[in-house]
Amino acid sequence: MNDKWDLGYLYNGFDDEHFLSDLDSLKEDGEALKRLLADETVPDVKKMEMLVDESEKLSAKLDRLGTFIGCTLATDATNEEANRADDRMNMIYTELQPVFSGMERFIAGVKDLDKAIAGSQVLGKVGFALREIRENSKHLIPEEIEPWILEMQLSGGSAFSQLRDKLDSTLSVDYRNEKLPLAAVRGKAYDPDPEVRRDAYNAEIAAYAKIELPMSYCLNSIKMEARTLAKARGYESVLDMTLAQSRMDRQTLDALWTAVREYLPHFRRYLRSKGRMLGHPDGLPFRDLFAPVGEVTKQYTVEEAREILLREMGKFTPRMAEFMDNAFAQRWIDLYPRDGKTGGAFCAGVHFADRSLVMTNFQGSFSDVSTLAHELGHAWHNRCMAGLPYMMIDTPMPLAETASIFNETMLSYQALRSCGREERLYLLENGLMEATQTVVDIYSRFLFESEVIDTRADHAMTVEELKDAMLRAQEASYGDGLSREERHPYMWACKSHYYSSGFNFYNFPYAFGLLFGKGVFARYLEKGSAFAEDYCALLRSCGSAKAADVAAGVGIDVRDPDFWRSSLEVIRKDIDEFCAM
Repeated sequence: MNDKWDLGYLYNGFDDEHFLSDLDSLKEDGEALKRLLADETVPDVKKMEMLVDESEKLSAKLDRLGTFIGCTLATDATNEEANRADDRMNMIYTELQPVFSGMERFIAGVKDLDKAIAGSQVLGKVGFALREIRENSKHLIPEEIEPWILEMQLSGGSAFSQLRDKLDSTLSVDYRNEKLPLAAVRGKAYDPDPEVRRDAYNAEIAAYAKIELPMSYCLNSIKMEARTLAKARGYESVLDMTLAQSRMDRQTLDALWTAVREYLPHFRRYLRSKGRMLGHPDGLPFRDLFAPVGEVTKQYTVEEAREILLREMGKFTPRMAEFMDNAFAQRWIDLYPRDGKTGGAFCAGVHFADRSLVMTNFQGSFSDVSTLAHELGHAWHNRCMAGLPYMMIDTPMPLAETASIFNETMLSYQALRSCGREERLYLLENGLMEATQTVVDIYSRFLFESEVIDTRADHAMTVEELKDAMLRAQEASYGDGLSREERHPYMWACKSHYYSSGFNFYNFPYAFGLLFGKGVFARYLEKGSAFAEDYCALLRSCGSAKAADVAAGVGIDVRDPDFWRSSLEVIRKDIDEFCAM
């Protein structure tokens, strides 16, 4: 099996004449849209139809170019050709932004927009997106200053985000007298040998000292830019701006956090229990958060992982198993860590080609198998949206995690049904370990980022201030579940989510996604295989409604804390069983 993904269907390289032609043509595409916007002889409805058609073509081109460049850099951060292309792409995209804003201003200003949508087949297909543009138009940056703000972002948040990725992917860690990529060292947190975990944790913490200062500048600069943009767009706060981007409201977020805070003591109970099993009576040290528990310490090959996924996901619907098999066969997946490859995992949809690209850092743990299930869940979500206009596939972050969490839950559920006691203990704990990250650690990240954004109004936080804020956030979320002698003061440098210049609070959507995904899975358990069609319809609707409305489609009220409590109650029962075992 080839362990690297195939990008050849996008372009054959950065000297490919098709790549160069597509990149060169972007400016002319933008100019053509500007000319159309300025043409007063074209009636409004006809102009909107033409704009929708042209923006669809441009979106496909941007998708192809951006995916090729971004996925190349994700696995080869020092690729000079890719870096040059990325710089040029960012500059061109910045020049296109005022054109897109001009389109939005025009659409928002059309009289009787609803009537126009109802009377046009072209506009009817993107009606939700057009109405959302009208709703959000009041938050557009003033036209006269937008080009300058966008250009400044190139040397601001965007540049600092790129720098952060370079620092992370090129950091060499001294581990047991050898140099390893950071992602490889972090992966050892899942090793069954406690000495390996201890040495890897110590090596990781020591390595961050090499990049802590530039990392702090990156984080401070990105969050200051976020404050500035929120003001420029007329939002009360960065959080309000993010909620709008997420198609969520405060009532939903408050309901989520209310339930999470109520259930934190149960997660801490699980952590203390795991700590005692590993010989730590005063809470679990951070280095053992991901330690495997139980006699089952099996390492999986990629071939074994593939077999498990096809078997277990096929029980939901054979179509998903066939889809996953195709993803492996057609080399949609880049599997292993290596020098220059960024840490973590992601799935990039390639909508125009009805494909996806999945990156992981697979090292053989069950968690790595679960990560494959998670990312291929995103890919399945992309498949369910096949054929929709680009304007209707913009899934907000909270809903974007639905399919990935559903897959993780399905994998765990099926595995737990057919295993012995020791393996059950192992799988049960693995699920709780992941849930703790997605609820407890995510809550700590929300608290930390809130403090950074608030403090940034007064001053840039020093490295020591950032470390202190991180530890206090961990105290508020993990409490006595973690050993106070060993936590992770550098989690702010570790997690790339803090450094997105286009999306802040890249945290609560994961908690939403986990608990919403479990709620959707509960509907599947109620309805059985007949739910598969409803599930695919739910995924297809994620880009065409507010989060609360999408959830209501399967009978879920996300504004009610009781829904979140019901999902957390499922996790509490697993905690009870784990502690009893």
